[in-house]
Amino acid sequence: MDQGSISRTGLLPRLGRFALGQGAALAALAVLAGGLLGFAAILRLIGEGPHRADEAILLALRRPGEPGVPIGPPWLTLMAREVTALGSIPVLALFGLIALFYLLLDRRWRAVLLLLLSLPGGLLLNALLKLGFSRPRPELVPHLMEVQTASFPSGHAMLSAITFLTLGTLLASGMPRRRHRAYAIAVAVLLALLVGGSRIWLGVHWPTDVAAGWCLGAAWAMACWLMLRRWRREERQAGRDGG
Repeated sequence: MDQGSISRTGLLPRLGRFALGQGAALAALAVLAGGLLGFAAILRLIGEGPHRADEAILLALRRPGEPGVPIGPPWLTLMAREVTALGSIPVLALFGLIALFYLLLDRRWRAVLLLLLSLPGGLLLNALLKLGFSRPRPELVPHLMEVQTASFPSGHAMLSAITFLTLGTLLASGMPRRRHRAYAIAVAVLLALLVGGSRIWLGVHWPTDVAAGWCLGAAWAMACWLMLRRWRREERQAGRDGG
């Protein structure tokens, strides 16, 4: 069989789609494993208190001798306050509800179940971890906004990573072109990074709190996506067997 006949039979496109699908699964597994290992490494790093790198980063973001004044122009702090709101529970819940109702209208029941497992489950996990570790908020620099809960892991970083990555993967799964899928995932990652970074800038979290939130959030989101992928494969297999 020559190359032209292979292309006409559609073998090469099928092989390409298979390789792409396996690559996405391997990437998700790598993020899952890396997130869990990163979280474990952070636990060893911080020990009984803040690490020296935590203190150095927070102080580097303040003017020398003026721990209450961030470096740079004032609008950066105003922007950080606006960006950090994207990781608040009400805003993330709103994003989740908008996506949930769309999926219900589209009758994508497995994706609906994924959202119901991913977002509330991540919120519960974060609350339990905060309660278990009870790490105090940084007192090295003044907080530039009001906070009440424990510090570790950062809820904004973890929950924004879960929400944006979950929604990003769901959105990407319905896109036909690779560059569109890559764009959706890149935007989700960027939003999670901006929200977590804003918490450090505002002085309400140690950097290791935020890094731990990113690690666990990414791992949780990828675990949920892999679960959805397995459900879909089982559904397709059952359809073929039934046919």
